[in-house]
Amino acid sequence: MLTLYVTPHSPFCHRVEQMADNLKITLEKKDVSDDNSALAELLEKGGKKQVPFLVDDEKGESMYETSDIIDYLRTNYAGSGDDKAEAGKPRIHMGDSTCVSCEG
Repeated sequence: MLTLYVTPHSPFCHRVEQMADNLKITLEKKDVSDDNSALAELLEKGGKKQVPFLVDDEKGESMYETSDIIDYLRTNYAGSGDDKAEAGKPRIHMGDSTCVSCEG
């Protein structure tokens, strides 16, 4: 199971969530801003009150840093065939802007 510790207003969390959606990866999301038990888990597993934080129970991996999490999801959980080719194109939108990868 993939668990992502988040806060609702973090643009870094939104980037990871958007990439997971693009890659069709299901994440269990835990909001540490209003759930004290989720915050306690985050501190126990990662040692810092920083989000996003990904825990991959199946592979025994955990990590901070948005770009590291996105790279990890692409490498380990992207689909195969045509889906994998699409997964290599980041489609992360911030606000009303469109990323260069989506414009073609």
